[in-house]
Amino acid sequence: MSTLDPRQLRDACGLFGTGVNVIATRHADGDHGMTANAFMSISLDPPLIAISIGERARILPLLQEAGQFSVSTLAEGQEGLAWHFAGRPAEELANPFETLGGLPVIRGALAHYACDIANEIRAGDHTIFLGHVRNIATDPGARPLIFYKGRFGAVAGQAPAPELCDPLAEAIW
Repeated sequence: MSTLDPRQLRDACGLFGTGVNVIATRHADGDHGMTANAFMSISLDPPLIAISIGERARILPLLQEAGQFSVSTLAEGQEGLAWHFAGRPAEELANPFETLGGLPVIRGALAHYACDIANEIRAGDHTIFLGHVRNIATDPGARPLIFYKGRFGAVAGQAPAPELCDPLAEAIW
């Protein structure tokens, strides 16, 4: 049994800067979404991504019933939408969705993924969903919304990509 304080783990994980996403699904009673940063790429072939949803999240049974979900990676300036889907609804943001592959996605987001649930794995107090990506849309000119130490932020600037080098050459770092 672990004696680790859950807050200590949360604070340590908060030191890992992440993107901000809205996970959504289409249900018989309408479109539903929640803000999350637990998202990652799993496989290119087949195209798989993963999301992690807490056991108390209202969207959890809706995802399981629908069998599909979308991920919208939010762009700089969409902090209001992040808060809206994190439980602080704003009336002016009541209908931020457009459709991709039959699923709701956030208008103006940096990237959208429409997925069918390929697998779900119970892991502690969360369920991890593996999504088979069937549609993607991106806005490569947009900049990401970042979450770090419990706050939203933006990328300060990007260094140019390093030039390709001989893979057999010794690393300089």
